[in-house]
Amino acid sequence: MTSIAMGGVSKYFDAGETVANYRLTLEVVDGEFLVFLGPSGCGKTTALRLIAGLEQPSEGAIYFDNERVDGRSPSSRNVAMVFQNYALYPHMTVAENIGYPLRVRGVPPDERDRKVEAVTTLLHIEDQVEKKPAALSGGQRQRVALARAIIREPSVFLLDEPLSNLDAKLRQEMRIELKRLQNELDITTVYVTHNQEEAMSMADRVVVMNQGTIQQVAPPQELYERPRTAWVARFIGSPPMNLFEGTRQNGSIDFGEAGAVELDSVVRAGETDDPVDTTPPEDGTTASVVTSDVQGEVALGVRPEDLTITTSRPTTGNVIEGRVDTVEPLGEYVLVNVTVNDQLVNAKLADGTVSRDERVYLTFDNDDAYLYDENGELVG
Repeated sequence: MTSIAMGGVSKYFDAGETVANYRLTLEVVDGEFLVFLGPSGCGKTTALRLIAGLEQPSEGAIYFDNERVDGRSPSSRNVAMVFQNYALYPHMTVAENIGYPLRVRGVPPDERDRKVEAVTTLLHIEDQVEKKPAALSGGQRQRVALARAIIREPSVFLLDEPLSNLDAKLRQEMRIELKRLQNELDITTVYVTHNQEEAMSMADRVVVMNQGTIQQVAPPQELYERPRTAWVARFIGSPPMNLFEGTRQNGSIDFGEAGAVELDSVVRAGETDDPVDTTPPEDGTTASVVTSDVQGEVALGVRPEDLTITTSRPTTGNVIEGRVDTVEPLGEYVLVNVTVNDQLVNAKLADGTVSRDERVYLTFDNDDAYLYDENGELVG
């Protein structure tokens, strides 16, 4: 196994005018499954290419097991990559494609055949070895690409959007398969995706990126329950957290025509201000309630599942007034979209007992609320 460390790594293009990555500082522990997650253009693939050695950093350092590797070629780092397009040789059979890395290294044919047999059995494609890529399904091609990477016995496994060409059912199957493989092989794995479901279901930790910088690094559940910035809160979740924009004064938040709420306690993100410190609390806690005296423009965050809707104004508790925009029955729940001032917010309900254009009142508990200051930082 191999650990990876990035210390203040930046990557610039176009003579420094384009910043792909800026001061990335991160450690990937031995055997970890780490996922870079973010929107298109956020720098996650560049970060992966820097680890692979396909790009060299403009500044900063990269270490494998405390040995500096930036400046070295990909082959000297013993990494294996799987890409979105599979990159299989169309004129070769499955067995020839998988065994090709060993062939170029001069591994004897008998040993090569034994290793091909072992890895195709591991990936359940042993009955496809005589076929060529054109005769395979998308899922089978992906397994061949994985097998070709695994057979090299790399110290680091790097995957760049490997499931994006598959349909929804195959993506789900391959997520399970990839996680199983990583657990069995115990290889340090770095995975890039824009798909939250992939990231949250597969990762030991998720690195959320935006505009070339790391926004937060945390295990999936912690990331969902304790988003440290308003940007992460808006990005994580389907639908994401609602952020009600208002003005706070003396413990009250004014939402204009939508009303005001008394809110003296908010959920905080943790004890550290370091955006990439991801060590979970040893006592297993996930949040604490504190009092804050922040004033001015703020955003109050509440997850859709933590909102309730009534058609008559409650006499107690936190109440925000709005009007129903649309109602979406989704089987497992009903998604109600409500306009509050000029914002559209979402509520997940067990049933849709409200109608379009109906005036409604949103309520929530203080323990389910997050408060973000004017800079988008979680207040604590």
